[in-house]
Amino acid sequence: MPHSSHVSLPRLAVTMGDPAGVGPELCLRLLKEPRVLAACVPIVFGDTSVLHRVGEICRLPMPQNIVPMDDFPKAFSSIDCPTLIDHGAIDGATVEPGQVRAACGRAGLAYVDAAIRAALDRQVAGVVTAPIHKEALHLAGIPFAGHTEILADRTRAARCCMMLTSERITVSLVTTHVGLREVADALSTERILEVIELTAAAMRRIRRRAPRLIVCALNPHAGEGGLFGRREEERFIVPAVAAAREKGIDVQGPLPPDTAFLPARLDRADAHVCMYHDQGLIPLKLLAFDTAVNVTLGLPIVRTSVDHGTAMDIAWTGKARAESLVHATLLAARLATSTEEAATS
Repeated sequence: MPHSSHVSLPRLAVTMGDPAGVGPELCLRLLKEPRVLAACVPIVFGDTSVLHRVGEICRLPMPQNIVPMDDFPKAFSSIDCPTLIDHGAIDGATVEPGQVRAACGRAGLAYVDAAIRAALDRQVAGVVTAPIHKEALHLAGIPFAGHTEILADRTRAARCCMMLTSERITVSLVTTHVGLREVADALSTERILEVIELTAAAMRRIRRRAPRLIVCALNPHAGEGGLFGRREEERFIVPAVAAAREKGIDVQGPLPPDTAFLPARLDRADAHVCMYHDQGLIPLKLLAFDTAVNVTLGLPIVRTSVDHGTAMDIAWTGKARAESLVHATLLAARLATSTEEAATS
């Protein structure tokens, strides 16, 4: 294996995602991105047969270094250049781009599971994930709604949450992949405080200073004194904010969601704690669709991801932009480096 200056950089596992989605194309683009190669050694966990087909269609080069999955445990310490770990989880000739299939769901999970094991075994410094398809997981009988739930289960994390971050806006979510009518029942003071604490700790690492947080209300006008909702603000959110302040966290709220993201508030806040998925993801994708990074907080490993889905409508067409995956990889490299520095200081 050729030696390079990458040897001192963190090795990061990058999962290929759903084989029928844009993940394979994004990974091939990532492996030749100068910003990424200057920050880390990217190791794609995927399938050669899929990437070869995608590379031919999209006119993208394959990585020169390919290691069979069975050989990875012995080879990982010598990997110092962009590498593909070939799982053989699916036959690329059978994959139909843009089609949701159980076999693709199983393959996507295989890449994630292997990457998580590698991170837990300290073979890689972190995990970056391309998108998987929730329906494909369901068709395969896999009982998880997405990456966050898989990671929490596999790492046995006592607490975790999803945060999406960019230079302009950062949001973290108290609830994630649940129906809107289920959100209120999923709230508790303990859970909201947990997300506030995880967000504050993460933003302190990213910003390298004490962060300022805003907590969104659940109901319109923050409940208007009980006129809307079932006093979720008074019962759960206000006590959580008060408890966070007692712990020394600079936090405002609960603020009405329709004014929480005004430009002046975005300028003052480092992150918003949101009660449900779309409350945070709508403003985030409006302001930072190509640059936002999904980070799972509370895990014993570093994990980042793109902020978009499998984009089946443009899979294998050469149209997919890798900017979100690039930013996810760069942030994972930063977090992995800061974690290592903290461990040795």
